[in-house]
Amino acid sequence: MQDANPSSDDGTGQYLSFRLGGDDYAVDILRVQEIRGWENVRALPESRDYVKGVLDLRGTIVPIIDLRIRFGQPEPDYVQTTVVIVMSVKTASGETHLVGGVVDGVSDVLDIDGADLKPPPTIGGAVNRRYLSGMVSLPRGMVILLDLDKLFDPSELDELQHMVGN
Repeated sequence: MQDANPSSDDGTGQYLSFRLGGDDYAVDILRVQEIRGWENVRALPESRDYVKGVLDLRGTIVPIIDLRIRFGQPEPDYVQTTVVIVMSVKTASGETHLVGGVVDGVSDVLDIDGADLKPPPTIGGAVNRRYLSGMVSLPRGMVILLDLDKLFDPSELDELQHMVGN
């Protein structure tokens, strides 16, 4: 499994960008393990609405979280372009686990210079500011960089891992 640290301390590096509704987001590409087409997953009882279930990924049980629902969008359709980005996330206990994030579609790989990063705004928005590592303006518009370790609540991930017995 790859290192869970970002490309560099200043944010310089490559990021995988993806769409959620009409917005562009990106994650450090070093955290991305694979991209899969949407498939039905095994539901977990009494889980939050954005936790779609778990998937057996070559013997590893991976929780699948719909980022569209996590970010407060209405119940999305699962269409041909819907994908799951499997990413490594560090939990509160310091362990690294895999988590799948359901998104509308993958856009491309961005080369981002840390000098181009802007801090997240201090007021409202679709995503809580604490989940953001920065923002960058590109010719196509603003791209929001996500902090995976904060976005996927570590205590909740630990709880999910216990539920699936992993």
